[in-house]
Amino acid sequence: MAALPLGAIPAADEAFRGEIREFLRARIPAIPPERRARSWMGFDAGFSRALAERGWLGLTFPEEYGGAGRGPFARYVLVEELLAAGAPVAAHWIADRQSGPLILRFGSEAQRRFHIPRIIAGQSFFCIGMSEPNAGSDLASVTTRAVPEGKGWRLNGAKIWTTHAQHAHYMIALVRTSGTAADRQKGLSQIIVDLSLPGVTINPIRDLAGEAHFAEVVFEDVLLGEDALIGEEGAGWAQVNAELAFERSGPERIFSSAVLLDCWAGYLRERGADAATERLLGRLLAELATLRALSVAVTARLVAGDSPVVEAALVKDLGTSFEQAIPALLTEALGADPEAVPPTALLRVLGYTAAMAPSYSLRGGTREILRGMIARGMGLR
Repeated sequence: MAALPLGAIPAADEAFRGEIREFLRARIPAIPPERRARSWMGFDAGFSRALAERGWLGLTFPEEYGGAGRGPFARYVLVEELLAAGAPVAAHWIADRQSGPLILRFGSEAQRRFHIPRIIAGQSFFCIGMSEPNAGSDLASVTTRAVPEGKGWRLNGAKIWTTHAQHAHYMIALVRTSGTAADRQKGLSQIIVDLSLPGVTINPIRDLAGEAHFAEVVFEDVLLGEDALIGEEGAGWAQVNAELAFERSGPERIFSSAVLLDCWAGYLRERGADAATERLLGRLLAELATLRALSVAVTARLVAGDSPVVEAALVKDLGTSFEQAIPALLTEALGADPEAVPPTALLRVLGYTAAMAPSYSLRGGTREILRGMIARGMGLR
C-alpha cells in the first residue's frame, strides 16, 4: 500500500467527520458564542458524558479496556471538529489526551483495569500536577514529596496552575520520592492522587477573564496506597516528558481563537469588507491552513512510529503565536472602522479571547522552554 502524503488524513477517518458534525449540530447551537469561545477550557460534564455514550472517549484506547481501538487520526478528526465548533470539552480533556495514555503506557495492569474504563465512560476526570509555587516551569526543581508510609506513601507539598482541579477526581502528580531539589531529574516519580482524600485542599485561582480554570492544590500528610505509584520509582522524569508529548502538536495548539475568527468572518459576510480587511482574513486563513497541515504531518509521524519531539514543539510554538495574534489583529481591524457597530456577541468573544490569549504560550510548555528544545534538536545548543 502506498504511503499517505504528509498532511493527509485517511479516508476512513475523514468520513468520521460527518457523524461528528451531525452530533454537534444537535447540541452546540444552543451555546452562545461567548461560551463556545471557552471550548477546551469549558467544563461541561454532561457534554463529556454524551460523547462517552457515543463511544468517543478513549477512541485510541485498546478494546480490551473498553476503548474503540482506533488510530490517532480518528481522534485528530474528533478533536478538530469539537474545537472548531467551540464544544465544551474540558471535563474529559486531560484524562482522554494525557492521563489515560500515560496509565496505559506506564501503569500497572490493576491501574489500567481500574482507571481506563472509568475515563472512557466519562465517570473519571483527571488533572495534571506539574508546576509548583516555587518551581514554575522548571519541573526538575519540584519539592512536593512522597515518602514511604507502611505499604503506601505520605504526600506533602503543593501544585499550582492546575487546570480544573476543583472538578477533577484524580491528579497525576510529579513528585520527589528520593533526594533533594538539587538532584534535579533524579528521584522524581509520578503518582495518582485521589483528590477526595483527607489532607487535600484545592484553592481556585480567578483569571483576567473572570474564570477559575486554574487552582492551587495543597497536600498535607495525604496518605496514599501502594498502588498510587505509576511505573517505576524514580522514573518520573522520563514519564512526564512522554506525557507532555501527547499535548504539543494537536489541533488545540491552533484553534484556541477559532470561535473568534469564525465570528469575525461571519460579521464580514454580513456587512462586507474593504481590501485591507480581506487581505487580513486571507492571511489568517492561509496561516491556519499551513499550521493545520504541519499538525497533521506530526500525527502522521506518530502513526508511523516516529518520535517527532522537535516538530511537535515547533507546531506548538508557531500555533500559539498564531492564536495570540488573532485577538490583537482583530482588535486593530475593528478599531480602524469607528463608524461600524460590531455585534455584541463578537465583542464579548473578542474580550474573552484577548484576556485569555497570554496563557496560550504558557500551557503545555512555555515558549522559552520549547525554543530551547528546538535549538537542541537542531544542534544549535
